Amino acid sequence: MKVAIIGGGPAGLYAAILLKKQRPGADITVYERNRADDTFGFGVVFSDATLDNFEKHDLPSYRRITQEFAYWDDIAVHFRGTVHRVGGNGFCGCSRQKLLLILQQRARELGVNLHFEVDIDDEFRFADADLILLADGINSRFREKHVHHFQPEVDVRTNIFAWMGSTKPLDAFTFIFQETEWGPFIAHAYQYEAGHSTWIFETDPKTFERAGLAGLNESQSAARMGEIFGWFLDGHQLLTNRSMWRNFPMVRSKRWVKDNMVLLGDAKASAHFSIGSGTKLAMEDAIALAEAVQNAPSIEAALGIYEHGRREEVEKTQHAADVSLVWFEHVDRFWDFDPVQFAFGVMTRSKAITYDNLKLRAPDFVAEVETSFARRVRESGFDVDTNKPMVPLFQPFRLRELEIANRAVVSPMCMYSAKEGVPTDFHLVHYGSRAIGGAGLIFTEMTCVSRDARITPGCAGLWNDKQEAVWQRIVDFVHVNSAAKICLQLGHAGRKGATKLMWDGIDRPLDEGGWEVFSASPLPYFPDSQVPRELDRARMDAMKDAFVAAAERGERCGFDMLELHCAHGYLLASFISPLTNKRTDEYGGSLPNRLRFPLEVFEALRAVWPSHKPMSVRISATDWAEGGITGDDAVAIARAFAEAGVDLVDVSTGQTVRDAQPIYGRMFQTPFSDQVRNEARVATMCVGNITTADQANTILAAGRADLVALGRPHLVDPFFTLKAAAWYGADGVFCPPQYMPGKEQIFRNSVRDRQDIEELRIKAKPKTRAELKAEATKPLAAE
Repeated sequence: MKVAIIGGGPAGLYAAILLKKQRPGADITVYERNRADDTFGFGVVFSDATLDNFEKHDLPSYRRITQEFAYWDDIAVHFRGTVHRVGGNGFCGCSRQKLLLILQQRARELGVNLHFEVDIDDEFRFADADLILLADGINSRFREKHVHHFQPEVDVRTNIFAWMGSTKPLDAFTFIFQETEWGPFIAHAYQYEAGHSTWIFETDPKTFERAGLAGLNESQSAARMGEIFGWFLDGHQLLTNRSMWRNFPMVRSKRWVKDNMVLLGDAKASAHFSIGSGTKLAMEDAIALAEAVQNAPSIEAALGIYEHGRREEVEKTQHAADVSLVWFEHVDRFWDFDPVQFAFGVMTRSKAITYDNLKLRAPDFVAEVETSFARRVRESGFDVDTNKPMVPLFQPFRLRELEIANRAVVSPMCMYSAKEGVPTDFHLVHYGSRAIGGAGLIFTEMTCVSRDARITPGCAGLWNDKQEAVWQRIVDFVHVNSAAKICLQLGHAGRKGATKLMWDGIDRPLDEGGWEVFSASPLPYFPDSQVPRELDRARMDAMKDAFVAAAERGERCGFDMLELHCAHGYLLASFISPLTNKRTDEYGGSLPNRLRFPLEVFEALRAVWPSHKPMSVRISATDWAEGGITGDDAVAIARAFAEAGVDLVDVSTGQTVRDAQPIYGRMFQTPFSDQVRNEARVATMCVGNITTADQANTILAAGRADLVALGRPHLVDPFFTLKAAAWYGADGVFCPPQYMPGKEQIFRNSVRDRQDIEELRIKAKPKTRAELKAEATKPLAAE
């Protein structure tokens, strides 16, 4: 087999090593345009898990790499005069140049041909090769040469960074957040060998301009950064190596393979430096490719296996990098946070680390987080314990005069089980059981303000006395038998009305028995959906009156809170999104105009809803479609409702148009809640694939939301909150006396169960290389 590898970075060299080990007789040649000892940057970083992978696949190079590594266990966050050290992380740093030399030496030992200072720009030079690896870096000329085939997307990020070095010794992976007269600067720093450390400086474009960095050369930039971070550098100089300021390009490629050519490393996909995974991804690409070649019957089959098998892991890493880099791009959102909350946000920014696993590795730090959170709750007027505080999920929250016992919320979820808008016994059991289950707040499903406001024939309503009587029975049950509060969500389906029950075909138009639908503009949801009638002024007034009448009925029922549904493409949302509002009158065009009618309805509701009771609004913070609502729009929308008297923004996303492209994942909508909360400065509730109390604690402790709504977990487990309370020892959660023996038992058992699971996790977690190195160098005890 003949293999040509274009690019002598970690991806190309490691692939050469692994392929040559498999096929000692193969003709494998690496071509690199730079000299053997040329390299950008200073150090690279790997986790212990990544080194475990290297150990498994090539022991000789692994041993040489680990002999050269600097090890550390802590992450140190410097912010506003404080330092928070978080242990148990297990990282290792190495000189990038040393890594390349080790891989070159290992490749030569195996018989790989290495050619340096050779510039390859035409793959036809290797017409006789069985396999061509394109590992020519983030600016890959071959990816660009075949751009129409590989179809790369390059997202150039806003923050500007420069990669430098220093002789400053470091004993932790160090983040420094530095306020200056021009704005915030961030340093990402770690030691990679004795007497040498990597320093990546990052800032936003406006701060960059104000600081006068645009016209500076490398040495001048290093001098300026030395001035800003001089208090920490302690006399050590900053070093440069092509350390020019630039923007980071996030690269994604739709295809990785063309004929017998395959993209590897940064050429196919990049990951932001804030999670330190670029070299890891490159070398793990090499591992995946080598395994595919070894196990497949042909090169063609191997490349298919590589691309399809490797893509998910790469995209997961890129998603974590995306979330992380956005946090750093918007660090100003969190600048007024309590320092310990800020540090917790740094640690959990990419969702890879959560509350519970951080508590296992750094219990003292998380105890400080819990105390800080409880202290803020106490400052808001609650008499909570700050010496032995409860976890954030079980801290109370206040909206106007409404006190909510904990932050767990039963999300509004349509049940499609009403009869002519009248809730049934199913609804009584559904809401009643979840209230008894311990949630602090229960939301009704979208409750329709008129018969023709329904989504489906099974939707609940509140437009007549019979419906009001049943809702009052439900509210009374919740109040008598639980400590939960209950919120009425009012809405109108708009163009998504007159459709089938969810299980018969969600959003599909009824075959018969439908009703006329209305929207901001006459645009059908599906091509074969009913074309809605555009609302005129008279209809708008009538609908506003219907909302007001339903709210007045809700107050008579005794609901504790009222929410206006302005999301998911329903009537009021159809006014807000430019994708569904094509009006040319005062209710169309600019965002303030598109908000006009939803705000009119909200203000009319606020006028009749008791002033001591809170109101919330549900919004779609993005349409997940080009030309639609964005996160920045969501901030403006939230501010407009806040000025109108909203107390909480329920931040959801999408469902506006059928061709939306949502990016799913754990807690996938939480970043929008984060943005709205910390830019619009309004309380938020987050929703969206939040499945555990651990995730809820992570979100709350990091300041990304004030309440956490869980939908599907509550569908299968009405007692989700009570079980979580037992797990965390929050024995103050209400339980009706009929169920008290069960509560007592689960609280007893959970203490033992949690201890057992934590002990298993601790035992199963291998020692970090920093710990192993410390043990190896520890002097023997005297006999």
